[in-house]
Amino acid sequence: MRFFLKTIILILAMGPAFVSAQESDDALLREVMWTRLAASKPPARPSVGLALSGGGARGFAHTGVIEALEYAGFPVDYISGTSMGSVIGSLYASGAPVSDIWEFGREATELKVSRDFKSIKLLSLLITDKLLTPTHINRFIETRLGGLTFEKLKTPFACSAMDLRTGEKIVFTEGPLAEAVRASVNLPGIFAPVQYRHRYLVDGGVVDFIPIGAAKQLGADWVLASVSESESSRMPENVLMSLLQVIDIRGSLLARSAEKEAGFVLKPEVGDIGVADFDRCEEAGEAGLVEASRRMDEAREALLIYSAPRLVGKL
Repeated sequence: MRFFLKTIILILAMGPAFVSAQESDDALLREVMWTRLAASKPPARPSVGLALSGGGARGFAHTGVIEALEYAGFPVDYISGTSMGSVIGSLYASGAPVSDIWEFGREATELKVSRDFKSIKLLSLLITDKLLTPTHINRFIETRLGGLTFEKLKTPFACSAMDLRTGEKIVFTEGPLAEAVRASVNLPGIFAPVQYRHRYLVDGGVVDFIPIGAAKQLGADWVLASVSESESSRMPENVLMSLLQVIDIRGSLLARSAEKEAGFVLKPEVGDIGVADFDRCEEAGEAGLVEASRRMDEAREALLIYSAPRLVGKL
């Protein structure tokens, strides 16, 4: 495969000019081919999707991944997200600069979004027999995404939720954006389902932790997945945090199967950052930036190898 890639790069790079032995260095040739690929648009090259996993506060690692991709000139034609990935993905798809998405992490701390999780008392749920409304999360989503529709986004976007009655995966690609994102981040068993038409919707991470299929449904030929899995060994502080951990483990199991459908997978090392640790969003983002930067050459080569037949066909 390495010889094949090198041969293809030589064909693309030579043109009418003679290529000296020194210029045939692998690094230089890869750069030539990458420049050609990055400057092309589908269908001259395969269309690229970016799938952002769930993971609660850990999912803010996607912000660092996006910054690294932008810096490297990595093409992104479609975006999909689940749970926290739907928040980050929708902001990016709307055209918000990465600096604004980093601001989201700071706002999550200032607005004390963690209170929507950590202040939940099991006793109050039992007494009132009602599920809660994530006030701070909903306020943030409405402030940033209210009034937007999928059709108005700069980059095609999809996000996943689950129908609480049927267990069916619901993929949003049209209509009001804020409502779809609220459904995608809505943890089952804790927050009241989001009513949408005749459905009652909850967090898509239960059925679609890495929405690779959603990115392909939009039109992506090749998908880069950003996955924020937990490595925490902390014991849950209460019954409800135990429920969050069970949902988290379920998502991780789904991720292992879904990853096989991706062209490349990035897994930022988010350590012990928990689902509800929104005061550590920036820390998760930095982990995403470090991991994506470290593995960018691998991601580019994976896309180059996949793209080679199409690029050669255009000669």
